[in-house]
Amino acid sequence: MRMSTRTGTQPTQQEQQDRQEPQEPRQAHVADTHDLIRVHGARVNNLRDVSIEIPKRRLTVFTGVSGSGKTSLVFNTIAAESQRLINETYSAFVQGFMPTLARPEVDVLEGLTTAIIVDQQRMGADPRSTVGTATDANAMLRILFSRVGQPHIGSPGAFAFNVPSVRASGAITVERGAKKAVKATYSRTGGMCPRCEGRGAVSDIDLTQLYDDSKSLSEGAFTIPGWKSDSWWTVRVYAESGFLDPDKPIREFTKREMEDFLHREPTKVKVEGVNLTYEGLIPKIQKSFLSKDKEALQPHIRAFVDRAVTFTTCPDCDGTRLSEAARSSKIEGTNIADACAMQITDLAEWVRGLRDGSAGGRKGTKDGNGANGTGGKGSSAGTAGTSGASAASGTAYASVAPLLTSLLGTLESFVEIGLGYLSLDRPSGTLSGGEAQRVKMIRHLGSSLTDTTYVFDEPTAGLHPHDIRRMNDLLLRLRGKGNTVLVVEHKPETIAIADHVVDLGPGAGTAGGTVCFEGTVEGLRTSGTRTGRHLDDRAALKESVREPDGALKVRGADAHNLRNVDVDVPLGVLCVITGVAGSGKSSLVHGSLCRQREAADAGVVAIDQSPIRGSRRSNPATYSGVLDPIRKAFAKANGVKPGLFSANSEGACPNCNGAGVVYTDLAMMAGVATTCEECDGKRFQSSVLEYRLGGRDISEVLAMSVAQAEEFFGSGEARTPAAHRVLNRLADVGLGYLRLGQPLTTLSGGERQRLKLAAQMAEKGGVYILDEPTTGLHLADVEQLLGLLDRLVDAGKSVVVIEHHQAVMAHADWIIDLGPGAGHDGGRIVFEGTPADLVADRSTLTGEHLAEYVGA
Repeated sequence: MRMSTRTGTQPTQQEQQDRQEPQEPRQAHVADTHDLIRVHGARVNNLRDVSIEIPKRRLTVFTGVSGSGKTSLVFNTIAAESQRLINETYSAFVQGFMPTLARPEVDVLEGLTTAIIVDQQRMGADPRSTVGTATDANAMLRILFSRVGQPHIGSPGAFAFNVPSVRASGAITVERGAKKAVKATYSRTGGMCPRCEGRGAVSDIDLTQLYDDSKSLSEGAFTIPGWKSDSWWTVRVYAESGFLDPDKPIREFTKREMEDFLHREPTKVKVEGVNLTYEGLIPKIQKSFLSKDKEALQPHIRAFVDRAVTFTTCPDCDGTRLSEAARSSKIEGTNIADACAMQITDLAEWVRGLRDGSAGGRKGTKDGNGANGTGGKGSSAGTAGTSGASAASGTAYASVAPLLTSLLGTLESFVEIGLGYLSLDRPSGTLSGGEAQRVKMIRHLGSSLTDTTYVFDEPTAGLHPHDIRRMNDLLLRLRGKGNTVLVVEHKPETIAIADHVVDLGPGAGTAGGTVCFEGTVEGLRTSGTRTGRHLDDRAALKESVREPDGALKVRGADAHNLRNVDVDVPLGVLCVITGVAGSGKSSLVHGSLCRQREAADAGVVAIDQSPIRGSRRSNPATYSGVLDPIRKAFAKANGVKPGLFSANSEGACPNCNGAGVVYTDLAMMAGVATTCEECDGKRFQSSVLEYRLGGRDISEVLAMSVAQAEEFFGSGEARTPAAHRVLNRLADVGLGYLRLGQPLTTLSGGERQRLKLAAQMAEKGGVYILDEPTTGLHLADVEQLLGLLDRLVDAGKSVVVIEHHQAVMAHADWIIDLGPGAGHDGGRIVFEGTPADLVADRSTLTGEHLAEYVGA
């Protein structure tokens, strides 16, 4: 239809006629009909031929009990196939460098768009990985200081603690006309502290923890975990290297022998005709144990490192990881180490001051600590000075204005997503799963992409009720830009904002894997499903609370952002530590309470959120320890060795090596896993399956659920009290449906958390410390968890829980609330008392939300 473009004149007759003509309804364009993601016949893990249609450009929340199939459907089917199809658009050569992805077991998947997965996988625990390096913030800061820092010391690499300084000289041959040798020198200025190599800490090794110097190597002098006398790579290379006398006690080594034993440079040696590398004990220990993040090590290895190694702040860089030159260059009196140690809210204000011409910005935090959960690095972060160019005129930094704007946008995204209390120098391995997921979200907040599928795994994990509203706003904003947002979630606050809900169940494991409901939130409430029935559940305040039988006194706690906190943690009751994310809860419990309790006695059992480490060969039976008594029972009943009943040892099927499947690597194409034809997926040799206990062979036992095995080993011929006790604990935490031999890689996050809880309940301790045990739990499962906590307290244990879930708060005997805010705005005790007192008081954010939750 034509419109008049003439100003101040009447429309022409033709224009009037066009306006009066009735408009025929527009026919939908064929491209607009693709508004659904269609899934038909999905059978991944426990899914049972699931068929659903998910609306595009809407927010869809997937609900259901832990283990009902939510992750299998959303991540392992929809998102996995999207990523696989994208990878196939690259050439075969490029695909050879990419991870191979198998096609999910599903009949039809239509309407997929590019999927961006934002899950709770922990970020890399490399010692040199920080929040700044994991995002673009550090890269932009390095460029900023290389452009306007005074004095100028070099390129952005000169401010990178992962880049060492390099110098070289020699001769090169120039092949131009007559060949001519030319002297050349090469240098590169890096920002790495040469002493600590960019780690911020140096280590001192206690040699008495490595070996017994009264013994010889042949007598088993080494006391290092995993160093066995028959290992070529460890003990034998020392004993047969020719540098040492294996029959002489270590204390009698000559000075030369001791030097070779402890410090010799890598040297090629031959041991029984095999070429190996001999290296001094200290550098070997540093490479094998200390080059990895301590928290990522297995528990027994971490315990060894704790005994043998003392970590201290690097005296040369004061823990900043940076060289002296990198710290000498400043902008408005602030060097890059100062900037990285600032709390991100303060750093954003400092950058805004540079951009807008108001020099300096807000001063740093108390004692330069940055209140970031790691402590500052000894710098007075954010202190404005006079060195460098003054920005008062507003033109001093005009040359880097676009960079400042981009950096400020990234930092403001941190604040917006509730991570303003972090600092850029916070090691990424120390972030919780929820924090890691929100850090990954940052790069997507300002993205111009639309018609993209964003997939989130419990984005509210680790968030205080006050912060959940902010997260909901972010999810709605992503949807509002025309994206499809798929969220796996248990929190009713997030379920309430969904445009579409898919409820899976009705149970978990083999009892789940079907779609119980699809539709609106209101429809879910009246659907009669387990989620619908519990959606509006609210725990009530207890009429009476337990009285403590003692107290653990914490005095002057100043770990990280704590401000000389004095608090009495009651014993013999259920005590809940609350507060917004970053308020200092973990610093108080893990940084002060655990250490103080461990100093008093060894009766503390801490169950944190670190992930379970296990391969596809690991399963609930091996992780919980129930397999050991089962193997012994089989061995005793049949008069053979227990090793026969291990699929990782003597009894393993030789064709698949006990895996049950045969993996075929197809190079750049997705690998294929086929059931082993020899053992039919049972993992054991046929001769092993002839041995029986209570009429069942070992493969049939591993195929049992926990509940079935609990009954099987509880009475009759197969009665095994040691196994029955472990199975009881697994059932207590709500894992009765899991199969004993189910690979750990197929377990959901909530299942892994509860498996860890069941395993650690075996340890004898008087104090149990749990870190957000409701993570990954369905609304109905929270009630079962509260019953378990009650049983622990009634059995004489003291239970301390860091928690955000209001049901756990309401069920507590005592609450300690930290705050009032996060980072340097937190670190104080803002309330101590019973939940009823907190609701009546309403003086804190936690009190307000708990009062709203219980309807007070």
